[in-house]
Amino acid sequence: MKKIFTSLICTVLILVSFSAFSVPKLNSYPSATATIFLDFDGHYVQSTMWNGGNPINCAASGMTDPQIIEAFNRIAEDFRPFDLNITTDSVVYLAAPSETRVRIIITTTSSWYPAGFSGVATSSFTWGDETPGFVFSDRLGTANTKRIAETISHESGHTVSLSHQSKYGGACNLMEQYSTGYGTGETGWAPIMGNSQNKNFSNWNNGPTPDGCVFVEDNLYTIVTYNGFGYRADDYGETLNAGTYTLPGSSFNTSGVITTNADKDAFKFTMNSNSNFHLVISPFSVASGSAGSNLDVAVELYNSSATLIRTYDPQASLSITIDTILTAGTYYIRVYGAGNANVGAYGSLGSYTITGSFSGLPIREVRLNGISENGKHNLSWNIVADEPVKTIEIQASNDAASFTKLADVGAASTKFSYQPYKNNTIFYRLKVTSVINQTAYSNTIALKAEGSDQKLFRVSTLVTNEITINADLNYQYRITDMNGSVISTGNGLKGMNRVPVSNLSRGMYIIQLYNNVQQQTERIIRQ
Repeated sequence: MKKIFTSLICTVLILVSFSAFSVPKLNSYPSATATIFLDFDGHYVQSTMWNGGNPINCAASGMTDPQIIEAFNRIAEDFRPFDLNITTDSVVYLAAPSETRVRIIITTTSSWYPAGFSGVATSSFTWGDETPGFVFSDRLGTANTKRIAETISHESGHTVSLSHQSKYGGACNLMEQYSTGYGTGETGWAPIMGNSQNKNFSNWNNGPTPDGCVFVEDNLYTIVTYNGFGYRADDYGETLNAGTYTLPGSSFNTSGVITTNADKDAFKFTMNSNSNFHLVISPFSVASGSAGSNLDVAVELYNSSATLIRTYDPQASLSITIDTILTAGTYYIRVYGAGNANVGAYGSLGSYTITGSFSGLPIREVRLNGISENGKHNLSWNIVADEPVKTIEIQASNDAASFTKLADVGAASTKFSYQPYKNNTIFYRLKVTSVINQTAYSNTIALKAEGSDQKLFRVSTLVTNEITINADLNYQYRITDMNGSVISTGNGLKGMNRVPVSNLSRGMYIIQLYNNVQQQTERIIRQ
C-alpha cells in the first residue's frame, strides 16, 4: 500500500487486454459517468510510470467468480455515497471520459514491484492517460477475498488523491503509519486508507496522515472536490409531514442510501389498530455480522405530531431490530449514520434495507409486574388472549433498547424469580407467542439489582488443550488474538463448558464472554 506523488505528465499508455477469461459484468451505479474499473482477468501494461517504463504482462487475479462478486460488492459499498460507478466491464470503462476513470488491475504478477507491498497506485484518476493502479492478489492470498477487497478500495482511494490514515499516540508520536483502527467484533473499525484487513467495519475517515498528527486529511472532502464527481443524489428527504415517503402496506421491504454526514432518510407508516410492530434496519453486508458494511445504522421513531418517541442506536451492533407494540395512528422513522465506541459518525455512510411489519393482536394484553426483594427480582404477569399461548420468553436488557432472551418458561406460567449478578438496573419484558404463531410483547419494567458485581463466568486462564468455563447463565463467547483478529466464536450453556484450543499457537489470547446480563473479558495464555 504505497502512494506515489508526482507532477509528471505521463505519455499516453498503451494497454492491451490479452485475457480470454470471462469475468461477471457488474456495475454499482450505471448512471454515473465517473468510473473505477476492477480488472480481474489480466492485462498488458506499458507505462512510463511503472516498472521503469518496461512492459508488465499482468496475469489474472486467480480469483473465482464468487470471490470476484464478493470483492465487487465490498468495494461498491465503500464508494456507494458517490456519483461513481464501480464496474468489472471493460466496455463500460472505455466508454467513460478519460479524465474521470481509472483501471485497478488485480493480478498475481507482483515480482516487478518491491516485496512487502500488497498494491500500488498514484493519484491518476483525472490524468486521462490510462495510468492504472495494482493490487497483488498473490501477496494477499487469492483465497482471502476480504483482504483483496480492502486493498482494492485502499489503492482506489490513492487514485482519487487520498493519503494514508495513520495512528498517533498522546505525545503526537507515530504509532502506526497504516492505522489498524480500534475495537473487535462487529463494530471493530479501521479506516480504508489505513490497514482495515483485520476489521469487520471500515469506511472513509477524517484523520491524521503520516506527515504528522496535525496534518489531517478529510477523505470525503478530497474525494468529491478534486476528481470531477460529487455525491450521488439523495433518495429520501428528512422532513416529517404529509409528503414523507410512505412505507407500503402492513409488510414492507425498502432500501436506501445515506450519502452524506447530514443525510437523514424519513419514512411514514400508519396503523389502523393497536398492533405488534417489528422493524429491522440492516446496513448492506456480504455475510452475517454486517460483514462489509460501511454504515452503522441509527433510527428515530416519531409520533404523528413529529414528536420524538425514541432513538435506537445499539453500540454493539451495526444493525437495529425493534419489536414493540404501538397504538393505532401515524408514525415516522428517520434513518441516519451513527458512530459507536470505536469510531464517530463521520464515515458512517452507505446503503441499508428496512424490513418491517405490523399486525393485529390476538394476544390482547400482556401486563408485566415486578419487585426487587431479598436480592432477587420477582416477576409476575397477566396475559389476555383470544388464542392459547404457546411460548413465553423472558427478555432482559441493560439499556431498555436491545433485549435478549433470559429464560423460557412454561406457557401456563405466571411467575419467575431471578438472582441478578450485577449491581445495576435491569429492564425486563415478555415475548409471548400464541399457537397460531402471532407474537406480542409486554410493557417494559426496570428493577434495580443488588448484586455485588461478582463475575458471572469462572475461566481457566492458563491452558494447554482447552479453556474451562463455569457459567451461571447461558452465554456467547469470542476468542481473538492480541491484534483483535477473531479466531473463533460460539455458544455456551449454564454450568461447566470446555472450549478446545489445541489448534492455537502458544501465546496470549483474549476471550470475551457475554449475554444480556454481563460481559466479561479474560486474557488466556496457551502453553
